[in-house]
Amino acid sequence: MGKYRIIKTAIGIETAALIIGTSILGINEIREKEAYGRPEPASGTIFAEESDTSAGTDSENKKKDYIKWVDFDVTAEAMKQAYQYDVDTYGAKIHLDWIDLLAILGAKYGGDFKGYQAGDLDRIAEKFLSGERTMEDVTKDMKYFSYYREAYGAVLGGMVGEYQIQCAADARSGTEDTAEESADGSSRENSDSKKPADSSGRWKSCYGLKAFSPIAKGFPYSDFDDFGVARSYGYRRSHLGHDMMGQVGTPIISVESGKVTALGWNQYGGWRIGIESFDGKRYYYYAHLRQNRPYAEGLKEGDIVQAGDVIGYMGRTGYSKKENVNNIDESHLHFGLQLIFDESQREGSGEIWVSAYELVRFLSGNRSEVIRNDDTKEWKRVYQIQDPAVPASPTQ
Repeated sequence: MGKYRIIKTAIGIETAALIIGTSILGINEIREKEAYGRPEPASGTIFAEESDTSAGTDSENKKKDYIKWVDFDVTAEAMKQAYQYDVDTYGAKIHLDWIDLLAILGAKYGGDFKGYQAGDLDRIAEKFLSGERTMEDVTKDMKYFSYYREAYGAVLGGMVGEYQIQCAADARSGTEDTAEESADGSSRENSDSKKPADSSGRWKSCYGLKAFSPIAKGFPYSDFDDFGVARSYGYRRSHLGHDMMGQVGTPIISVESGKVTALGWNQYGGWRIGIESFDGKRYYYYAHLRQNRPYAEGLKEGDIVQAGDVIGYMGRTGYSKKENVNNIDESHLHFGLQLIFDESQREGSGEIWVSAYELVRFLSGNRSEVIRNDDTKEWKRVYQIQDPAVPASPTQ
C-alpha cells in the first residue's frame, strides 16, 4: 500500500493526495485534554490513513498506519435505519451489521450525509437480504470503505450487541416491566436465557442498543449543533463537544460501559469525569458538573461503570483555576467524544474529537430510568444491566 491520505473537499468529493503540513496549536495550549484543544487541519480536509512501505522497517511503517482524522457526519436518521436492519436480522441467516451499512453509505457519500436518503440504504440492504450481492461484492470497488468502516466502528463500536437487563415487579401495577429499552423499543429478547436477579425480579437477555443518552429519563434538556463553535476562555479554540442545557442536579448517565480514567477539577471543564471504553477506542468526557456534589456517591477513578449508570450531576462549574467555582453562565453538560486509534492520540496535538450531536439524537431513544433516594438525595438507575463487554472482577 502506498502513502495516501483521504481528502474531503468543501463540496464533499474524495480524492487522494499527500498533505505536507498542518497548523497546530502551541504545545502549552494542547497539554490538557479537557482544554478541548486539537490541531487545526488543512482547510477543507480530513486526515485519515497514512502508510508508507517505501522506506523504514515494517514495525515503523505499521506505527504510521492508523487514522489521523475523522469527521462523523452520520445523521441520527441513518443510524436509526441501519440499527433497525441490524436488530431485525439478528439471528437470521443473513445478519446485517449496522456499522457495515453506514460505512457503505459513508463511502458512497464521501462521508457527507447531507444528501442521505432512506431509499439508498433500503436498496443496499435488499441486495444483501435477497442474496443478490455479498459484502465483498458491494465493497470491492469502494476504495475508502475500509476507512469508513474503521472510523465509524470507532465511534459506534460496542453500542449494539447482546446484554441482559433486570426486570422487576412494577410497584404500582404489580406487573413486570422494563423501563430501559433500545431506541424505538426495538431490542430483541431471548426468553430462553433468564436467571434470577433478586427476590423482586429476573434478568432478560436481549440484543439491541446497550448505550444510553447522557441525560437520565424524565429530565428535560435542550441542545443544538454547537461543535466547532469558537471559545475564548484561556485562549481562542474550537468547542470540541456537545452542550446539553438543563437544570442543576440533573442526573448524568454513562453512555457506554467503561473505566473511569479521569475524575476531579479542570479549569476549563470544572468538575469532570472521563470514561474510557473497554476496547480503548472511545474516551467519553462529561464536564461542568454540579458544585459541591458533582459525582455519584462513591464514584472514584479506576471504577468500572455500566452503561446507564448515574455517574454525576449537571452543574455550571468551570472556567476557573480555583476549584469548585461556578463560572459557567448556563447550567449544562458538556459531552465530548474522543477517538483513539493510536496511543499517541491520547494527549496532545494528535487528539481526535468528533461531533456528538447526531449521536446524542440517536441515543435519545434510550434513556436510563432513575429513582431518587430521599435519605441520601442520590439518584440511582431503576434497572441494572449486565454488559458482556465488562470484564469479570477477580472475585467472580
